[in-house]
Amino acid sequence: MTPLLRRVPRLLTLAATLGAGTALAVNDLPGGPAVRQLNLHPPVTVIAEQQAWLHWFMLIVCVVIFVGVFGVMFYSILKHRKSLGHKAANFHESVGVEIAWTVVPLLIVIAMGAMATRTVVAMKDTSNADLTIKATGYQWKWGYDYLKGEGEGIAFLSTLDLAHREMSNAGQPAGDNYLLKVDNPLVVPVDKKVRIVTTANDVIHAWMVPSLGVKQDAIPGFVRDTWFRAQKTGDYYGQCAELCGKEHAYMPIHVKVLSQPDYAAWVEGKMKEMAALADDPAKTWQLAELVARGEKVYNANCAACHRPDGKGAGPIKPLDGSAIVLNNPAAQLQILLNGAANGAMPAWKQLSDTELAAVITYTKNSWSNKTGKLVQPAEVVAARK
Repeated sequence: MTPLLRRVPRLLTLAATLGAGTALAVNDLPGGPAVRQLNLHPPVTVIAEQQAWLHWFMLIVCVVIFVGVFGVMFYSILKHRKSLGHKAANFHESVGVEIAWTVVPLLIVIAMGAMATRTVVAMKDTSNADLTIKATGYQWKWGYDYLKGEGEGIAFLSTLDLAHREMSNAGQPAGDNYLLKVDNPLVVPVDKKVRIVTTANDVIHAWMVPSLGVKQDAIPGFVRDTWFRAQKTGDYYGQCAELCGKEHAYMPIHVKVLSQPDYAAWVEGKMKEMAALADDPAKTWQLAELVARGEKVYNANCAACHRPDGKGAGPIKPLDGSAIVLNNPAAQLQILLNGAANGAMPAWKQLSDTELAAVITYTKNSWSNKTGKLVQPAEVVAARK
């Protein structure tokens, strides 16, 4: 068989793959990435607009310098080459040239710095905020706490939608918001100054939403802050912009900007929802109740790594049939509270006592783990001490 004929099956496979890719065509995502995007995301804050302007200003300055310098260089090489009879000039320490190539770049740098200073200073001015929200990076999700302003006291975790993780595992991406959909988006009002305080629970993360002109590192043990004022309602997307471990690609950010009346209604509804979920840690639960509650907690926080069937994958240990899950509830609880494997298994202290008791009970009574055992919230309270 000739080499060309041997390549035919491979070419047919490639053609089929490209055809399948055409069927999975996506559209631009408003507030997120666009198909074949070359420019920055459309800005919806004053800071983002200034960043876009600076981007093009700096690019044009650099292009002009590039064309000018290389244009002179190639002109000199071509028009004054030896084959045309030109001879090299012999001079030393030209004061005019020394001054020119020192002063001109200095003026260019000063001009560029002056243009950027206004925006950089404005980016750091987080005073007089209408709303203050703490964004905490976890491996691999975001926790939001409304610290000041309308909605003070609201707190929740924001995690990649499980269906999108399953699509990624299966290698079948779909939808314009692939790997950007979360279960609980960050909700803020339009035309209000929102201060974002960033920190992290484990490793360095970064909170970035391009359309809002925001990118701020979240560092364990440190507190940083940034701000934005969205000028339009809508959905705006970003991602963790710091390589934070193996699930880095599955840590999206979704900011939903609402009108003031809609935001007030959301706050009211969220407060009622939190009040309904505020459990008494001294309450004694029945097995069926904890299992039902634990299934929701597991699907929202654990299934992405340990899989919905509890089988794990690669270095992620299975929970189905695990000796610790079956026989050692104290060890399992300590792993959930403190993490394990040098951070590969993150700590889950941010979950409530009831949620931790429920998810442990769920793992002990799901799949082939039919132990009939349960853990009460009071045991979690004792383990935290």
